[in-house]
Amino acid sequence: MSRYEADDSRILIIEDEPKIARLVADYLEGSGFVTRHLDHGDAVLPWLEQAGEDGFPDLVLLDLMLPGTDGLTLCREIGQRWPRLPVIMLTARVEEVDRLLGLELGADDYICKPFSPREVVARVKAVLRRSRAALDPDTTNPSDLILDDDGWRALAGGQDLGLTAVEFQLLRVMMNAPGRIFTRDQLMDHMYRDHRIVSERTVDSHVKKLRKKIADVWPEREIVRSVYGVGYKYQPEE
Repeated sequence: MSRYEADDSRILIIEDEPKIARLVADYLEGSGFVTRHLDHGDAVLPWLEQAGEDGFPDLVLLDLMLPGTDGLTLCREIGQRWPRLPVIMLTARVEEVDRLLGLELGADDYICKPFSPREVVARVKAVLRRSRAALDPDTTNPSDLILDDDGWRALAGGQDLGLTAVEFQLLRVMMNAPGRIFTRDQLMDHMYRDHRIVSERTVDSHVKKLRKKIADVWPEREIVRSVYGVGYKYQPEE
């Protein structure tokens, strides 16, 4: 269903503001992508159902606030019906970011408005690379860290890190916001959806185990970093 070649990958833009949609489309098309635009939430699922092999998108850029069916509902529906279709959420509602980062909605990434069109293009390329590698591990670059959501696996250069469910959630949350510093409380909220009471040392213990598993494969790289007195962040190497 997805091909992922940079010169013909298809991006479905779901955005009700014409100027934003046109700007994003211009930059994506300038980078070799093929775009299609929908501006109403109610049109999305019927369009995807009718899209054939030659027209089905490789990735969806989905605005959170839409007329008709809202973006959160659409993200959930797309994840259930087309689990291998990557979704990047566009949002101006900062309070929704933690929900978007959670696993329950299935978003692969999010971008906050206002944003740079070049950032959108870069995020699209990054998500497509991760999705392609998850579908075909043989194409994985030795420097890539890939999350396979279907199998709850993290692949470092194609090698399974053997993460627990909590470690996988922890890594996924941080990878979805590179450079963002998460407090221990924020990480606990994502790791334990039942709101159980755990100590900050529990988070530290999970991070320590996660970093060791990454170091076993990449001893020279430190991509999960501690920020003294605050928490942790995912910092991919340039």
